[in-house]
Amino acid sequence: MKQNKQFYIIDKEVLPEVFLKVMEVKNLLETEKMLTVQEATERVGISRSSFYKYKDSIMPFYEKGRGQTITILIKLKDEAGRLSDLLNDIADLGANVLTINQMIPMNGIALINICMQTQKMKIGEGELIERLQGVKGVQSVKLLARE
Repeated sequence: MKQNKQFYIIDKEVLPEVFLKVMEVKNLLETEKMLTVQEATERVGISRSSFYKYKDSIMPFYEKGRGQTITILIKLKDEAGRLSDLLNDIADLGANVLTINQMIPMNGIALINICMQTQKMKIGEGELIERLQGVKGVQSVKLLARE
């Protein structure tokens, strides 16, 4: 059964110390890839059980509050350089491309499925789609999924 979760924004100054230490462990594990959970929790001074109990319950605000992963489907003219232009525009807008899947072009049109992170985009996803529709060679852009 799916749980309905509620989220709150809380000043870190009032959080119990264990939550702040869990965040320290998460940061260590992210920045020092060779570090084990045991090593990171020992370094920070909390038990592994405390880490596992709270690790999915605390995250920086931007992880839930900004950006997400979206998947778009683009119909693009099969012409040299068009995909490159499209990807450059996506990068210029601050999106991070995770995957690209291009079908074999048929009737001069390639179907391209692009999954990207939007956390660092300078614009909203609606404006992203509008801008991509204006890229030379783009026939259409459709939002397929949002995570």
